[in-house]
Amino acid sequence: MFSITTKTDEETQAIGRHLAGLVSAGDVILLDGDLGAGKTTLTKGLAAGLGIHRYVKSPTFTIIREYKEGRLPLYHMDVYRLENGGGDDLGLDEYFNGQGVSVVEWSQFVKGELPAERLTIHLHRDESNIDRRTLTFDPQGEHYQKMTDKLEAQYDE
Repeated sequence: MFSITTKTDEETQAIGRHLAGLVSAGDVILLDGDLGAGKTTLTKGLAAGLGIHRYVKSPTFTIIREYKEGRLPLYHMDVYRLENGGGDDLGLDEYFNGQGVSVVEWSQFVKGELPAERLTIHLHRDESNIDRRTLTFDPQGEHYQKMTDKLEAQYDE
């Protein structure tokens, strides 16, 4: 596990762009954090790094947005509205085992549907400076540990 602190939305997006260079088909990234913590901001950077040029916005009301024009498809999920269940009806495993990268916001609401191996990124916004965020990377599985190690090496330089 390691953490990175950002001071602007642009820095948060830059981390997403770096992460895009490390992901592969079938990767699952969970973004956990309160409202306004930067989950969609990080996803915008990931999308840009994958070569997706469409505007990325939170899929709060649609639950899943698919972006297929990049190096890999991006499946951006906001499962907040599934707080009372329903994740098993979405066929999430088809996304998780597919040819794209799945990004899941509010993953605690579908924890029974999540693969054992994944990368969880905890985002925390500093209340005294709302632009300052701490991103903590928590890899589960060897693949995600290697990905996290590479990202950490980029930020240690």
